[in-house]
Amino acid sequence: MGGRNVTTSTVGGKPLGRTELRRIDAWWRAANYLSVGQIYLMGNPLLREPLRPEHVKPRLLGHWGTTPGLNFVYAHLNRAIVARDLDMIYVMGPGHGGPGPVASGWLEGTYSEVYPDVSQDLAGMRRLFRQFSFPGGIPSHVAPETPGSIHEGGELGYSLSHAYGASFDNPDLVVAAVVGDGEAETGPLAASWHSNKFVDPRRDGAVLPILHLNGYKIANPTVLARISPDELDALMRGYGHAPYVVEGSDPDEMHQAFAATLDHCLDEIGDIQHEARTARRQPVARRPWPMIVLRSPKGWTGPEEIDGHRVEGSWRSHQVPFANAREDDAHRAVLEEWMRSYKPEELFTDDGAPVPDIAALHPVGERRMSANPHANGGRLLHGLDMPNFRDHAVEVESPGTGAVEATRVLGGFLRDVMAANMDRFRLFSPDENNSNRLQDVLDVTERTWNAETLPDDDHLAVDGRVMEILSEHTCEGWLEGYLLTGRHGLFSCYEAFIHVVDSMFNQHAKWLKATNEIGWRRPIASLNYLLTSHVWRQDHNGFSHQDPGFVDHVVNKTADVIRIYLPPDANTLLSVADHCLRSRQYVNVVVAGKQPALQYLTMDEAVVHCAKGIGIWEWASTHPDREPDVVIGCAGDVPTMEALAAVDLLREFFPDLAIRFVNVVDLMRLQDEREHPHGLSHADFDALFTRDKPVVFAYHGYPVLIHRLTYRRHNHANIHVRGYKEEGTTTTPFDMTVLNQLDRFDLAMDVIERVPHLETVGGAVRGLLQDKLVEHRMYVRAHGEDMPEVRDWQWQRGGGPEVVTADPEQNAPEG
Repeated sequence: MGGRNVTTSTVGGKPLGRTELRRIDAWWRAANYLSVGQIYLMGNPLLREPLRPEHVKPRLLGHWGTTPGLNFVYAHLNRAIVARDLDMIYVMGPGHGGPGPVASGWLEGTYSEVYPDVSQDLAGMRRLFRQFSFPGGIPSHVAPETPGSIHEGGELGYSLSHAYGASFDNPDLVVAAVVGDGEAETGPLAASWHSNKFVDPRRDGAVLPILHLNGYKIANPTVLARISPDELDALMRGYGHAPYVVEGSDPDEMHQAFAATLDHCLDEIGDIQHEARTARRQPVARRPWPMIVLRSPKGWTGPEEIDGHRVEGSWRSHQVPFANAREDDAHRAVLEEWMRSYKPEELFTDDGAPVPDIAALHPVGERRMSANPHANGGRLLHGLDMPNFRDHAVEVESPGTGAVEATRVLGGFLRDVMAANMDRFRLFSPDENNSNRLQDVLDVTERTWNAETLPDDDHLAVDGRVMEILSEHTCEGWLEGYLLTGRHGLFSCYEAFIHVVDSMFNQHAKWLKATNEIGWRRPIASLNYLLTSHVWRQDHNGFSHQDPGFVDHVVNKTADVIRIYLPPDANTLLSVADHCLRSRQYVNVVVAGKQPALQYLTMDEAVVHCAKGIGIWEWASTHPDREPDVVIGCAGDVPTMEALAAVDLLREFFPDLAIRFVNVVDLMRLQDEREHPHGLSHADFDALFTRDKPVVFAYHGYPVLIHRLTYRRHNHANIHVRGYKEEGTTTTPFDMTVLNQLDRFDLAMDVIERVPHLETVGGAVRGLLQDKLVEHRMYVRAHGEDMPEVRDWQWQRGGGPEVVTADPEQNAPEG
């Protein structure tokens, strides 16, 4: 079925002989047949009898429109892999074309290898059809369940950044990345075209973008399909690509044109890499990388018309071209005619297996795109060669003293990690690596850059390993692609702007959850976020840069996947970072400040404290031999300092007050053990926070999250949380805490208000504390800086830190 138009192609020639042309077309027809069957059928898979209502699914779900184009490309890539012995994976931006790669994986035999019940026979084909978008079956997108996939495509915009991430440090890999024309309208995709300026053709693989223009989204035309060919050509050339166009709908002509174009592009890629890898003078000038613009009809090879309405080549073919095939005899007849047009009797044996011609087209073993190890990155994962983080320990002679930039200390450790792992570890940051104090990494590598370089530029090189582009989306996509193909990395970002990738994090977390339940998927390195330049030290940038809410978003994901750490000082940050870089199959969020701050724990105590995740700081508590009158808890570097300063005030005014000081590094320790693997039992939580005493908790982010994590606890009614409450401006560091009532004076007043015996004796002290807030306000308005007693405050109590937990014999949480 389908109309005809003139085939045009930038590259001429007819490289396919009669046998190759027949095999490619047979593969394409078989993949299309299997794709339609997945959308529509639950019985009678090879149409051995006329279609009856019970053969058609009661609920028709899926997307047909983009699928035949994806199948077309897949068939041609297979031919190229066999001819050139390519190591290639396939990233499909229009992931809603899920029937296609499932069909291709089944034709290649991989699907039956990982799912033996979906065998290459009639029974297996029936299961293949029935399971698609069916209760208890598989999703309609290119999901983790799909062999060969590293990119689901349920959310559009990330195909190119994932593809380039996969190519970094993979010199022999070619990543074919289909960009849908709807996807091409997204901001993340538009930025990711610039990824070619960050490729080193000597040591990286290659990405071949294939912009698939079929004209329509769900109901609207697509922008790039409706601009002039000259404008599109100029756009792609402006992005640094050499575009080659293939357009038409006649199958034989399109097969020849696409094969010629694909050969030409692969030859160009080979020339670019050969030139770079053999040139005496390095680096060589950057050349435009080839790309393909494929124009084909939406719903190609589908019904031309249904009920008097155009279908093939229109928006009506985007999802299910017609939805009444079960109830409507006429529609069911169209479906049968459509499926028979692919001539299944030529494609499958009587037993339902692919005929030998189809098997002869695809590569074998790990050269199959559905079985390529890069698409199951855990198979290729090698652990990092980890230096000893203790070598970077900060000396702490007395707790609560010093002025150390925690992330700068971390930068020294990451430098050593980078130096030891120059083939499998990279840093990703949207132009913030130095701002976040990680510049020591530049002692051993440069920033990746393959565009023009000027004499005054700082640490730019083609072979750099610090990935900086002012696009959080692109950094996230690069890192995800890098991790999914078996490598390691870390993404540092200003805390307020990590929200830009909220939905990307969502997709990756869902991917991890799904792969945890798929036996043949191997664990990959964790996605590590370092959030710094955080809310409490964005006083100079102001309100726009003040938002700690990413953690709230992360907590929504499944407990098996997410981990959240708020190390209070440099030594705890080092311990947490070492743990995160060694971990697998998690999203680790680490929040740490970059400004000079007090230090609390020696390295030995920091390691113990981080292993436990939560503990009582005896040195910061008063009368530890007694049951506490109040518990002061904290999580985060600035909240820890303000909570300690509040203790300092309270012990001065009320020397008999028994205060227990609890610091939290692993935020999920607050949750019930039934809800999170790191959660404390009720008994352990009560041992820390008591069952009936007031708790004043100073928290880095929005207070409601602490209530959410602790709402099941016996003492929840007595927990009072101070944190960020959306008050901010350009002001002093301490004034930020005052605006949000997280400051030491407000925390001390909270204690006075909540400890029963202080209500009658604390009035005068409360008045003094209120006076200090007035004094502070007047001082900062007059001097533009915090009062010296606040600015220079340090913990003055003697003795070294002693950290204990609710149960010292308890094992540290795994993961």
